[in-house]
Amino acid sequence: RIERDLHDGAQQRLVAVAMTLGRARNKLDSDPGSVRALIDEAHTDAKLAVAELRDLARGIYPAVLGDRGLDAALSALAARSPVPVSVEVDVDPRPPTAVESTAYFIVAETLTNMAKHAGAETARVFVRRDADTVTVQVMDDGRGGAVVRPDGGLAGLADRAATIDGVVNVFSPSGGPTIVTAELPCVW
Repeated sequence: RIERDLHDGAQQRLVAVAMTLGRARNKLDSDPGSVRALIDEAHTDAKLAVAELRDLARGIYPAVLGDRGLDAALSALAARSPVPVSVEVDVDPRPPTAVESTAYFIVAETLTNMAKHAGAETARVFVRRDADTVTVQVMDDGRGGAVVRPDGGLAGLADRAATIDGVVNVFSPSGGPTIVTAELPCVW
């Protein structure tokens, strides 16, 4: 579980750091004045990644998830995404910890994959709870063509959901959009 949490959670922060540093490198000669702000942004993300890694090494999920729930935790993920992401969460009553953690890391991994591969300009995250199930849906307007491959990130999402008897479906025709939907039971 900790290995998957490290991959799904901290990876998104580190991808953001790498992308920000890449933008800074590209502007070094043409716009050196903006490089300082990009380096500051990367530095802040790197410090947050270290804090998250420390938390995960203790075997816990991100503090904001435990303290304030899915809405706040997913909004924080969206704020760190290099692609604009809207978030809509309605999970009253609050789901079990295992469901919250699974939902969080499914969104984190999906946003990471989107930033790395989709060429998306925007994304949306919807999370809803009915009596017995939390439904997580992440959509982007990217190029599509995402495929679930053994040992790939999307297969990892399905594996994570399966640990609590959940399922993940990926709809990603060539040309887009990509829609990742997880159905996570709240009772076992």
